[in-house]
Amino acid sequence: MKKYDALIIGFGKGGKTLAAALGKKGIKTAVIEKSPLMYGGTCINIGCIPTKKLIHTAADAKKNQQADYSEKNNFYAAAIREKNTLTALLRQKNYDNVAAAADIYTGAARFQTDHTVEVQLPDGKISLYGEKIFINTGSEPVIPPITGLQLSRRVYTSTTLMELSTLPQRLVIIGGGYIGLEFAAMYANYGSMVTVLEYGDTFIPREDRDIANVIQTRLEELGVRFIFNAQVDEITDENELTTVSYLERNSGMSVKIPADAVLVATGRKASTASLNLEAAGVAVNERGEIIVNELLQTTVPHIWALGDVKGGLQFTYISLDDFRIIKEQLLGQKNNRTTANRSPVAYSVFLDPTFARVGLSEEEALLSGHKIKVAKIAEAASPRARLFGSISGYLKAIVDAENNKILGAAFFCSEASEIINIVQLAMKADLDYTVLRDNIYTHPSMSEFLNDLFSTLD
Repeated sequence: MKKYDALIIGFGKGGKTLAAALGKKGIKTAVIEKSPLMYGGTCINIGCIPTKKLIHTAADAKKNQQADYSEKNNFYAAAIREKNTLTALLRQKNYDNVAAAADIYTGAARFQTDHTVEVQLPDGKISLYGEKIFINTGSEPVIPPITGLQLSRRVYTSTTLMELSTLPQRLVIIGGGYIGLEFAAMYANYGSMVTVLEYGDTFIPREDRDIANVIQTRLEELGVRFIFNAQVDEITDENELTTVSYLERNSGMSVKIPADAVLVATGRKASTASLNLEAAGVAVNERGEIIVNELLQTTVPHIWALGDVKGGLQFTYISLDDFRIIKEQLLGQKNNRTTANRSPVAYSVFLDPTFARVGLSEEEALLSGHKIKVAKIAEAASPRARLFGSISGYLKAIVDAENNKILGAAFFCSEASEIINIVQLAMKADLDYTVLRDNIYTHPSMSEFLNDLFSTLD
């Protein structure tokens, strides 16, 4: 049995960064990853990097919407090849970086005790001992119990759809969450006819209605069709197509629609089922997520969990911040970093244009008892947005009327994923909104539009 000071299960953002940091300090470290196609984790292989690469290329495809299907399909197939080249490059780079600092074992991990892990290698099993163990196994798609779904040849997850080299002429997406919406916008721009089936009756219900309505209208302009109150109950393959059957929850009517591909986008869950966590005494909640404290320790003090596997926000930058929290504990740094003091955290959804949000919505602010001021402005008023040809968006910020602190912001506009970070930093620094209103920004830029947005409060 090989013994290590640190044993990391999973090659995601937090795990790989921790392995490199510990290895450089002379701490004997090993990383276990079950798939050679996942070196580097979800983000670079099947998540944010490949999707954003395809979304970026889809913006060019949108300019040629008058092309016939054959041309669109050829463009899409080339985009998939470019995406595959990029992910392969990044995967090898990540492997090399970690291999320089730690031992790497490629195989499925399973706990034997709270210090030992069995790894199923291609040529047999091996047991590894870890003085400290870190679980970074990420998340996986939730597969709903729909009749025929598991048997269909044309049902995909967000991972497998990106391996499809033929552009689906008719794409049906089950689920109207953020992942489903990203794929809806992307494939509509490539030229697919996209239909989104949403079980609920409200479009992105966690967002304020004014900004949600603008986003829905824009996606519909791109050609995305939304059907709400749709309970999908069966998927049936035929020779040339697949039929998706759903029940209209209001009328009780059964409806069938044809599809060349079906994307299941009904959420993600923690990847813990195969880890045999009970052998280590590591507790999980009712959703299978590993229970941790503010320092990311599990119910076993020498075992930590980081990234999606512990639940909460499923972003690669959260996994990176989890690494920072753990690094401080292991390397004796005293910045008192915990999961409790890193808010607010922004997020972005790469639609067309991008949607980004941080902090409270208007509704949440009011329910929390705040007296508020609301700043609103149309993207079309921005010269920079005009340069991009993007005039459909909308920006909104919520300010505490009693102390001028920013409570939240939601931007649906060009470069929203960039300018939201400025607002997040201002909130973190507890600055008045007037600092952003009066700051001098470069021109022409989207960040200078913060001058205009917050000036609407004057």
